[in-house]
Amino acid sequence: MFSIVLAIGWPIWPLLLASVEALALIIERGVVLRRRKVVPPDLLPDVLATWARGQFDERALIALAQAAPVGRVLAAVLRNAQAPRAVATEAAASAGAHVAHRLSRYLSLLGSIGSVAPLLGLFGTVVGMIEIFASQQAGSNPQQLAHGISIALYCTAFGILVAVPAVLFYRYYKSRVEDLLVEMEDQTQRLLDTVFARPAA
Repeated sequence: MFSIVLAIGWPIWPLLLASVEALALIIERGVVLRRRKVVPPDLLPDVLATWARGQFDERALIALAQAAPVGRVLAAVLRNAQAPRAVATEAAASAGAHVAHRLSRYLSLLGSIGSVAPLLGLFGTVVGMIEIFASQQAGSNPQQLAHGISIALYCTAFGILVAVPAVLFYRYYKSRVEDLLVEMEDQTQRLLDTVFARPAA
């Protein structure tokens, strides 16, 4: 494999860089977008129980906002518990927009790598074939020509190899973000219904 990379030359290096970047993004988003980390299953019940006891102060709100992304939205609701419901809803929507932005971070870059990688592979193939044909002279060995073309075509294959997982994980993570946001919205609505159904104890 390393000998093939050396044989292809400089056109393969952008693809190698793209592959490393894509792998890093896939791992990083996989860690960040874990459901238990974004929307812990026991967080909302704890919040509702603490609210019922009237034990929320500023320190507790700060801890809640830092506990998980959904906690930031729930804390925005509780900070406006004494305001009209419309104000608390707007505060939650604003916090949710910031959380959505952070959850979607780097996904556009991952999708761009998936779109550009095949083009980089094709570019490497074209450059390689131009160099091969330019170096050929009359009466040259056809086997050497065929070998050179096969080496150049590795660029296209490598570009597709990089693009496929990048696109798949981009779509998978995008769908996961949407699912997490829907769950966060549901939890926020449940908290709003509880907070504005009756005053805190």
